[in-house]
Amino acid sequence: MKPFSRVTGVAAVLERADVDTDQIMPKQFLKRIERTGFGEFLFFDWAKDPDFELNRPECRSARVLLAGRNFGCGSSREHAPWGLQDAGYDVVVAPSFGDIFRQNCIKIGLVPIVLPAAQVKRLYQFGGRELTIDLETQTIEDPSGEVTPFPFDAFERHRLLNGLDDIGLTLEHEAAIDEYEQRRGLARV
Repeated sequence: MKPFSRVTGVAAVLERADVDTDQIMPKQFLKRIERTGFGEFLFFDWAKDPDFELNRPECRSARVLLAGRNFGCGSSREHAPWGLQDAGYDVVVAPSFGDIFRQNCIKIGLVPIVLPAAQVKRLYQFGGRELTIDLETQTIEDPSGEVTPFPFDAFERHRLLNGLDDIGLTLEHEAAIDEYEQRRGLARV
């Protein structure tokens, strides 16, 4: 996965609570095994409605999704974050996330940021405008110039800043693994 440190991008607002993974990526599209090509099916049933929030022209190039509480709840399908990322989103900001959904985001480099509901709601006013999300400084800068700090787990931050998937995390310890294998007579071929 590619490293993430900072993005400036248009924000889209999906002010709905309890958006589950079935709504994000419906079951009929789970037959693929590769991670690409899911963006076109994102919020498939809702997207049929011409008044759906994310159908607005200003949302088409969005890289930041501002969402309601408990975003990504429900089943543990990896396809939901894959679809968001494939559709161009780099960051999702919400008051809370489904636990498995949040972990699936981290594993692919989609940044899930948790902020208090009042702060997320304040950011809604900037839908269709650019926000700057900086993971190094753990801040969100909005068009008014206000900077909102956000908490982020240090291990997950390290992982995202360095673009480390599970294999990359293991390879960070390659020298120690080699040393152990040599001591045990298990040197790699």
